[in-house]
Amino acid sequence: MNTTAAEVERFPCIMAAFALQVTRSNVELIDIGVNLTHDSFRPDFDAVLERARQHGVAAMVVTGASAAGSRAARELARSHPGFLHATAGVHPHHAHEYDEATDALLRQLLATAEVKAVGETGLDYHRNYSPRAAQLAAFERQLAIAADTGKPLFLHQRDAHADFLACMNNMAGRIGPAVVHCFTGSGPELDDYLARGWYVGITGWICDERRGLHLRELVPRIPAERLLIETDAPYLLPRDLVPKPSHRRNEPMYLAHVCAAVAAARGESVPELAARTAANARAFFGL
Repeated sequence: MNTTAAEVERFPCIMAAFALQVTRSNVELIDIGVNLTHDSFRPDFDAVLERARQHGVAAMVVTGASAAGSRAARELARSHPGFLHATAGVHPHHAHEYDEATDALLRQLLATAEVKAVGETGLDYHRNYSPRAAQLAAFERQLAIAADTGKPLFLHQRDAHADFLACMNNMAGRIGPAVVHCFTGSGPELDDYLARGWYVGITGWICDERRGLHLRELVPRIPAERLLIETDAPYLLPRDLVPKPSHRRNEPMYLAHVCAAVAAARGESVPELAARTAANARAFFGL
């Protein structure tokens, strides 16, 4: 599918109409990646959850991206059983913090029912907030945890595709399901992930007319049974929201907007896409 200038101009209008289907129907959405432990959610946390419910979000998976963040994500899931779930992991930005105590904590958290996946883990050579050697070491430790616990993997990869694949290939046959969350990559990268049977998470990046147009061409290639949707809130506020919130903070209520964008790109109805991605999320995380 080649996106024309006219289609780009019409895309926000199409999504607005599709998003209206969410609020007017009984579709259920599941946000597979939301950073609810972020400080920006503290002042109005309960209101954020209520707005998400009002916009069709039936469940959310709270991302653990550090030792402290993973512990906090688990506590949020315990406080909102059935609605919030958690992951436990160390993001590559925090890889330099990974030590034996961190490894022990992640294993402890992943032994609890509220924690559904290992991660967010992976490699990020775009920022290099942690040295690459530290990133590789932390990633390999967490892949070992996934192999030992049988929990699925919640993965991050940016500008590190070759090393990322090498690490994952070394664990082939030992790890279970994996989702490459917040996919923003190229067609060949997507092909590599799909060839390995991994799930792919799509965010509001697809709504960015500067950087996300290629995703509108790639998302139709993702098999329906491997597609997941997420907000990655408070990050990645969809650029085409009308009106935009004054605080510019993304929140899970906008998953309906992401769902509409993905549905428009795939030529599917919102209820169809919502039902399929929710079923995929339930199967992947064991909700």
